[in-house]
Amino acid sequence: MERYSRQVLFPPVGESGQNKISMKHVLIIGAGALGSALSEMLVRAGIKALTIVDRDYVEYSNLQRQQLYTEQDAENRMPKAEAARRRLEMVNSDVQIKAIVTDATSEVMGPLVINADLILDATDNFETRMVINDLSQKHRTPWIYGACVGSTGMCLTILPGKTPCLNCLMKSIPIQGLTCDTGGIISPAVQMAAAHQMAEAIKILVEDYEAVREGLVFFDLWNNDYQQFKTGKMKKDGCLSCGSNPQYPFLERDNVTKTAVLCGRDTVQVRPPRHMRLNFDTLARQLIQGGYQVDGNAFLLSVQGEGKRIVLFQDGRALIHETKDIHEAKSIYHRILG
Repeated sequence: MERYSRQVLFPPVGESGQNKISMKHVLIIGAGALGSALSEMLVRAGIKALTIVDRDYVEYSNLQRQQLYTEQDAENRMPKAEAARRRLEMVNSDVQIKAIVTDATSEVMGPLVINADLILDATDNFETRMVINDLSQKHRTPWIYGACVGSTGMCLTILPGKTPCLNCLMKSIPIQGLTCDTGGIISPAVQMAAAHQMAEAIKILVEDYEAVREGLVFFDLWNNDYQQFKTGKMKKDGCLSCGSNPQYPFLERDNVTKTAVLCGRDTVQVRPPRHMRLNFDTLARQLIQGGYQVDGNAFLLSVQGEGKRIVLFQDGRALIHETKDIHEAKSIYHRILG
């Protein structure tokens, strides 16, 4: 217990709580700003296992607020999940850390949620959050919503069977405004949102459910604003995600897009309709023969051509940079991969 002695000295945790923390598995969706902060705090807190899912790679613009990454990670375009794993293992080698470099679809997250005690939202798009919400309700796994942009942030804890789910609140609270914005962000907003999420996470990990905040917290650090919204009475019996007859609509394939314009970037993600495994060596030779410039590592290929930069991942997913045109992005994708 010496390593965690200061945490154990906090009465709501204590030795009993620390023992519970050491047996818990946390799933984090997203390894950007929030994911970096949350994963480091969890590893330092002494959880048993951590699974990180993220589709992106490190860029120089990330270094301003994503605390796990270095200039070398950006130079090498390391996938964030993998870069995070390597750094976190140096922080606490006792924690079992798994990095999954892929898009967080329902097919990917479903099996992971089954083995998780808690899900932490650190993603950057609302579609993924709604999938997390339905998986949480289906498997009765708590999750904590978090978002930040500019100098603002939000946090909401969702306990299946007890609190309203995210789907219940869609029309009551303007939470979608924080999912995608080009107004920039300051790092204190990240740290504040992560602090709220992590505080709630510790409560759940030590199983002190009475201490969990009932409602949503909103803050604006620049304008010195702090608000809390009670949500207990917003739970809807007819909600298709958590009501008396749940149908989990966001897990249906028809509700999942195959393309997405990434938040605040001239980039379109294209993912194939089914999982594949690319042979990078063969593909790189073919692309070079076709006049493309190709660079990469064990996790991705960076392809320059047609006035665009295309990043290909082993699962067949691609990021088409310098465009927001979904049709153009899909056309480029099919020209490269057929």
